[in-house]
Amino acid sequence: MADVVLQDFSWDRVIRAVEKVKDRLLRATALLESAQIPYAVVGGNAVAAWVSRVDEAAVRNTQDVDLMLNRSDLERAKIAFEGGGFVYRHVKGIDMFLDGLNAKARDAVHIVFAEEKVRSEDLSALPGLDAVERNEGYQVVALESLVRMKLTSYRRKDQVHLLDMIDVGLIDATWPSRFPPELGERLQALIDDPEG
Repeated sequence: MADVVLQDFSWDRVIRAVEKVKDRLLRATALLESAQIPYAVVGGNAVAAWVSRVDEAAVRNTQDVDLMLNRSDLERAKIAFEGGGFVYRHVKGIDMFLDGLNAKARDAVHIVFAEEKVRSEDLSALPGLDAVERNEGYQVVALESLVRMKLTSYRRKDQVHLLDMIDVGLIDATWPSRFPPELGERLQALIDDPEG
């Protein structure tokens, strides 16, 4: 652990970290709502919202806020976010709004675009914004769209999110047939062998 400065253990620090993400999500979605810009919460916060509907104890915290917008709304979103103190950056192909001038990329709202691929090698594009559900004052991507996004990205954390949804019963053995074969095979592999 060279050059790592360890602070004392602190539950207050842990709770503050979770609260900062929640606050950032609520502020960001309120700005979009106020500007009447269509959006959906995606990523780890969407998984947490869905999992919490079944079992709060199974909810996993996440370090950032991911939102899906239509690309045609990006300029309007820049105006809305900057009015709320966020700072727009485009870094390494990622559009984000930093939570203040001195914020890091981890302290940001990351943007992905509906009906576009996140990475060129992805198997499919993201869903549209026509399938969202309301959750405590903000909109979350619909469950099937979220599962498709996680199967498409399929990084280690996406696999863990899928396993969380399988574990609480949001996804079952009937789900793989809902997706194109390659995505369905990925889901079937997780259902068949959740321990890897």
